[in-house]
Amino acid sequence: MYNDEDLAAAVRDGVLSQEAVDAFQAYMVQGRPLPVVDEEHFRLVSGFNDIFVVIACLLLLAALGWLGSRVHDGAGPLLVAATAWGLAEFFTRQRRLALPSIVLLLAFVGGLVGMTVAVLRPLDSVSLPLAGLLGGLGAWLHWRRFRVPITVAAGAAAVAGTLLAMLFLKSTLAREWYAPITFVAGTAVFALAMAWDTADPQRKTRRADVAFWLHLLAAPLLVHPIFTSLQMFSREATLVQAAAALLIYALLGLLSLAIDRRALMVSALAYLLYAFTALLKNLGMVSLSFAFTALCIGAALLLLSAFWHTCRSRVVSVLPAPWQERLPPLH
Repeated sequence: MYNDEDLAAAVRDGVLSQEAVDAFQAYMVQGRPLPVVDEEHFRLVSGFNDIFVVIACLLLLAALGWLGSRVHDGAGPLLVAATAWGLAEFFTRQRRLALPSIVLLLAFVGGLVGMTVAVLRPLDSVSLPLAGLLGGLGAWLHWRRFRVPITVAAGAAAVAGTLLAMLFLKSTLAREWYAPITFVAGTAVFALAMAWDTADPQRKTRRADVAFWLHLLAAPLLVHPIFTSLQMFSREATLVQAAAALLIYALLGLLSLAIDRRALMVSALAYLLYAFTALLKNLGMVSLSFAFTALCIGAALLLLSAFWHTCRSRVVSVLPAPWQERLPPLH
């Protein structure tokens, strides 16, 4: 299997001409009912061998972590991180297996954070930032070496998580305002995702994959504070809360259509299901509340999926021209 980056490498090495690659890509697009960018591709599994390798890696890393921890609390995570890096030299750098690369990255960063936590127990204002800093630094070094798309999101998660945890541990006022603060963090991650996205509106390079994982990270940070502020988890959901949830979900849908990313809608889906299920229970439909809610929302999302490109065309067409130029093309 190969992707656009492999074709670009073939052009650089003189194996193929740029004209031949352009003609081939145009030929492949001709038979598609929708533009390639609207399909939001990302590499995860290229074959069952990826799953086989992941299982083997997890068994090996778990065993090494367990044995190392019998010697010293910090030795196990350190051994996991070192082994994950070594395995990545083969499975990521040479074989370029997507799913094993993701697992090995998470094991490497998690091992560094776990080692710091184990050595500097208990967690406090010193050990917590050091753990996050080491995790972020490890993610940066891993990115410089292997260029795994999820690495940027892992580093951003380490930094954002550390800053939020420090803030909430240090300040009682911050804990009271956790929803707005978390929303600000989500906005920062979303802005970073859009920076990567707008750098490759055609979504032909690794930048689009990096943006995909950043959007997945930003989505819950943005969505959870919004719906929490509506008191969605109160015992009795009201019609006003359900209407507000539906309105917010519609706005998130418009944003998702504009940027051609579905992560925001997926993250908010659970809150929407909960709101309308609770509302129907309050109206007396206890046994069928979830089924009826899932039926309506599922049907609506299927219709949106079927007519995604048509809906997106109408949304993007009303945006200012400079914005349209930075977004994925319609055709």
